[in-house]
Amino acid sequence: MTIASYRSLIAAVYAAGDGERYRVAVAKLQRRIFGDPDGVRQVPLGRLEIYDLGELRVGRSILEPGWRWSESVKPIARTELCESHHIGLCVSGACRIQLRGGAELVIEGGQFYEVPPGHDAWVLGDEPWVTIDWSPSAAFARDEGGAFDRVVATLLMTDIVESTSRVRALGDGAWRDLLARHDHIVRMQLDRFLGREVSTTGDGFVALFDGAERAIRAAGEISRGLRAIGLEARAGVHTGEVELAGDNVRGLAVHIAARVMGLAGPGEVYASWATRELLAGSSIDFVDRGLHELRGLAEQRRLYLVESTR
Repeated sequence: MTIASYRSLIAAVYAAGDGERYRVAVAKLQRRIFGDPDGVRQVPLGRLEIYDLGELRVGRSILEPGWRWSESVKPIARTELCESHHIGLCVSGACRIQLRGGAELVIEGGQFYEVPPGHDAWVLGDEPWVTIDWSPSAAFARDEGGAFDRVVATLLMTDIVESTSRVRALGDGAWRDLLARHDHIVRMQLDRFLGREVSTTGDGFVALFDGAERAIRAAGEISRGLRAIGLEARAGVHTGEVELAGDNVRGLAVHIAARVMGLAGPGEVYASWATRELLAGSSIDFVDRGLHELRGLAEQRRLYLVESTR
């Protein structure tokens, strides 16, 4: 898009009555590259890419020939019509919009548009319909239950012990090389034990597992692998309900996992009471480390040191 196109799009947003909402966000000096989205929502014959710019959110939709909302998205949204409000720019292709009352409009490449809630839409011709959506709805192409999926999962958090002092001792260049080896070892074990990398914290990782035992075993192998290159890491494992929002993980369980990890010593893997209960009778040995106060919880909770995995 050209600068003139963006200015026209911003003008369209103000004309739609949302000017005050976006006035501060538009004034920020920032940029993003299309092709590296913060999240992707796949639907039959299409995809929606989400790009966050601080307080702003931009979406790019790529809908293939044959795509129709009532066929591709309706089974997911479980509403009769699309209830999202769209303001955007059509980059290429053509799409016909049909409102609840019967009014229709074709939107083609180079045209700005506003589409109110309560509509069906389908791609025309043999060219994909590509659009830039200003502040796309968080509920688009999601189940009516909401924008978040809540699941029970096991979180693994890792952190390099005394990383600051290591940086001083090694220097920036050598530390960068060592950190790259650290990242490779962690990702190799996450892949081996079917963990999903959620984020990195500079010198640590946050990962999600659908099995508590795999998370514990991954933590142990990560610790051993890092020790082999001269690094000591601590790890915390907690099982609980989390919110999946795109590529992010949210909820109290995330904070608990961080606090469990923070109590572990160099080379240690700590597990929460919830993870320990799930693994009762498993081949993993735990040592009771007593009751601890964890910020955010009203009562003390028992934590366990992972002693060995047989």
